[in-house]
Amino acid sequence: MADAQAIATAFVEARRAARALLSYPGLAPGDLGSAYRIQDAAIELDGRSIKGWKVGRINPPLDGQLGANRLAGPIFAETVVSLNNSEVPVMPVFADGFAAAEAELLLHIAPGMADKRPVTDAETRLVIDEVRLGMEIASSPYPGINEDGPTVTASDFGNNHGLVMGAPLDDWQETDLCAISVRTLIDGVLIGEATAATMLDGPFGAVRFLLANLAARGIDISGGTWVSTGAITGVHQVVPGQAVQAQFGTHGSVQCTIGTAKVV
Repeated sequence: MADAQAIATAFVEARRAARALLSYPGLAPGDLGSAYRIQDAAIELDGRSIKGWKVGRINPPLDGQLGANRLAGPIFAETVVSLNNSEVPVMPVFADGFAAAEAELLLHIAPGMADKRPVTDAETRLVIDEVRLGMEIASSPYPGINEDGPTVTASDFGNNHGLVMGAPLDDWQETDLCAISVRTLIDGVLIGEATAATMLDGPFGAVRFLLANLAARGIDISGGTWVSTGAITGVHQVVPGQAVQAQFGTHGSVQCTIGTAKVV
């Protein structure tokens, strides 16, 4: 725990100071349990309110080695922007660290549903009370966060640094979420196109994973929480000054400009 606390402190302080960590601040966790101990310590040190959780994929062969095909990280309330009309917010990233934008579907677990353990998509729909279009801003002071693997990614808040929440998907109960065509553009150039059908067992599977993950960690979401369910078109690296747009077929789009993180 002493190592976990030291690593957590290093990440929290670097994020507050908006400065890079050119090397991992300690012995990198060798398993997800160790990674989440660091993350949990950092959440306590950080102290901010959590509005939701990001879910990211763990690819083969590491999924088999680590015993999980997804990972989770907190999304702090003050880093979430809810769009109004055609607003284009500036989303800060750690310019000397790692930064990416990801088109995602956002599902809200309803209050009182944290103890549910759905096993099918139909059952999972019953714990959801809202779906929105969204974009995760993935950023860390440590530039090697993704290259070093899922345990390192999980240890620093899952590599999250913000969330853009777009319009509600009003007809989500009747919509096949995995059939929505999603496109990501950076500075007007198409860089990724896919559907959520490529994401393991889809957005509802991400919700099932998160419910189990947080329950195992003793984290209370009885009041409800948002789930950023995973990158649909890929993890697209960005730099300050770029404009990013995520298009969700006929359902709408979400956009932002990338800025530079400031000292907080």
